[in-house]
Amino acid sequence: MIDSVNIDYRAEILRKGIHLSSLSIPIIYYFIPRTMALQLLLPVTLAFLFIDLLRYYNSAVASLFYKVFRFMLRKHEQDEKTKRLNGATNVLIAASLCVIVFPKLIVLTAFPILIVSDSMAALIGRRFGKRKFLKKSVEGSTAFFIFALLVVAFSPKVYQSFGEYIIGIVASLVGTVVEAASWNIDDNLTIPISIGIIMWGLYSLLYPSLNLFTYTFGQ
Repeated sequence: MIDSVNIDYRAEILRKGIHLSSLSIPIIYYFIPRTMALQLLLPVTLAFLFIDLLRYYNSAVASLFYKVFRFMLRKHEQDEKTKRLNGATNVLIAASLCVIVFPKLIVLTAFPILIVSDSMAALIGRRFGKRKFLKKSVEGSTAFFIFALLVVAFSPKVYQSFGEYIIGIVASLVGTVVEAASWNIDDNLTIPISIGIIMWGLYSLLYPSLNLFTYTFGQ
């Protein structure tokens, strides 16, 4: 029993290590315009989506796919009935949607929170989680919130004002609750989208004359 738990945790570490590599998306996006980011993201996202769905309908593709990636997949990502997409595909879909919908400043906060905070919440929650919070643990959710605050501290701002940090703190709290709630929709989608909506709404409320789309940062 202990060995199986340790093996599962090692697999989780590997999954989250790969998940953290997705930080390359917002890092690259910082330096390039939105149109170029979409030119890079959309073909890759569509390719991942096509292969991810095809494995459920083509036995040859399924055989090769599971031979290479089965160790990384959770049970619900292999369910032939529900045909759920895997985490990597959902991350790419989330990245594409965020770039399409939100101003760059928001993407450069919401998406890193997904990658960093979700990874640390999973690793700490699985190892140390004892007290329940919604469908996750207090320990994991606390880790999510703390690392989300760290992302907020270092993410781009327009004015570096107190209000912008309050926006980041509120969005981090919302992201923490969304991650812990674990709805049927993959949290790789719900976390950045919920954070993005909250941030955009609060920016509109606190800085009504500010057009976030005019801020392109590292370009």
